Amino acid sequence: MDKIKEIADKADMIVNGYAFTRENNQIRILNLNNLEKALVISEDGKVLETTMDDIEIRIVLDYWNSDCEFMENEDA
Repeated sequence: MDKIKEIADKADMIVNGYAFTRENNQIRILNLNNLEKALVISEDGKVLETTMDDIEIRIVLDYWNSDCEFMENEDA
């Protein structure tokens, strides 16, 4: 539970149980309900690495596409 809280505290955005964290030009996404499920995408939504299945990837990318404007900006 402490690890989940630590991850959530560092996240730039959390949507429906997924923590989105910007690192350089990549977005790291972690399922807080199953820490083994992760996704790394480029800022334009291209999948770079994943341990998620295709359905979960589509769900997470839909979250990203609809909510990326709310992601905290490093320049702000």
